Amino acid sequence: MKASSEFKGKTTRPNQMWQTDFTYFKIIGWGWHYLSTVLDDYSRYIIHWELCSRMKVDDVKRSMDNALRKAGLNKKNAPRLLSDNGSCYISSELAEYIDAKGMSHVRGKPNHPQTQGKIERYHRSMKNLVKLENYYLPGDLKQRLEEFVNYYNNHRYHESLQNLTPADVYFGRDQKKLEKRKSVKMKTMKMRRKQHQLQRLNL
Repeated sequence: MKASSEFKGKTTRPNQMWQTDFTYFKIIGWGWHYLSTVLDDYSRYIIHWELCSRMKVDDVKRSMDNALRKAGLNKKNAPRLLSDNGSCYISSELAEYIDAKGMSHVRGKPNHPQTQGKIERYHRSMKNLVKLENYYLPGDLKQRLEEFVNYYNNHRYHESLQNLTPADVYFGRDQKKLEKRKSVKMKTMKMRRKQHQLQRLNL
């Protein structure tokens, strides 16, 4: 399925569509390793990631299995999957797997990474920090990736998410936090108006 026909409307809830992609790291003495990431399109929450020694269909299927398990989803509420046109994503084996899971698959236009813009930006931001260090063991890289994902999901505020974290939006804490902010803002404005009125009376 082409992405152009699917992106006329934005996602409106978590787990409606997931973006997935690979990016790569070089571990000194171990060679290239490949990071598979599954990101929720609506909230930008990283549902699952894993470091792989290859970039094959089996790695994609394992990532999807783990993401579905973590999200508690099944065939009745399976998300759409958005990916690029890498060989591991266009195989008939993956198509059969996706169909068996009750998912649908949206692929971006070739040579147009903007379609997967959210996960592309995430990988770029993540690598800008994680690659500041050299890694000599896969376990060291995994630990650093885990630290970054925790920061990104739970502590990094996104302007596009109304300055909330991906976890706030994914787990439904967004409205409560926004209402609390609005309440604090109203109280602050009321207090400032009162102070201004008192200052005018004292002139």
